[in-house]
Amino acid sequence: MHRVSWMRLVLFVFVAHTTGAKAADVAAGKAAFAVCAACHGQDALGNAAMNAPKTAGLEPWYVTRQLKAFKAGIRGSASGDMFGAQMKPIMASLANDAAIDNVVAYIATLPDKPAPITIQGDAVKGKVAYALCASCHGGKGEGNVQLNGPRLAGQDDWYIVRQLDAFKKGLRGTHPQDTYGVQMKPMAATLATDQSVKDVVAYINTLR
Repeated sequence: MHRVSWMRLVLFVFVAHTTGAKAADVAAGKAAFAVCAACHGQDALGNAAMNAPKTAGLEPWYVTRQLKAFKAGIRGSASGDMFGAQMKPIMASLANDAAIDNVVAYIATLPDKPAPITIQGDAVKGKVAYALCASCHGGKGEGNVQLNGPRLAGQDDWYIVRQLDAFKKGLRGTHPQDTYGVQMKPMAATLATDQSVKDVVAYINTLR
């Protein structure tokens, strides 16, 4: 098993144990992931043609939070968010928090590979803009659970562009219960143009 994935899974199980939660069932998660794999791929490496981002390599706490947000309608319910809405019927296959924990634990066992680069921009300009992002997402795009910033390095660049655009357009981060999404709205707004978004993502692509 990939060393980073193994450490991520150990951390997930450790947190579940120390908080009194029942340890996740990886085998059950693997079975449940069959539905996810139709779009995200058998190895969770994503599929741009299906509008499905890479989930391998994301922290379990972040994947768990997003799945719960989709299930509760906190994500994917904004008018015009057609990509987020695709997740809503899928979440019906995960009946409860335990089922979500199981599938997240399985994803954490999958080897992580950097996503292909598809976005071109001025990485030098992007580095300057990323200084603001680094305060939560880390100087190397490694993520920071204490500041609720997920890992960006090695993730799908097209998806990062789409999400920044969604925050700017109010397709994400506007639900009253989306506490963490709200934090991103003013950050995304600092990237005034489509080119500035591509530039910062081009820089993130160097953090692999």
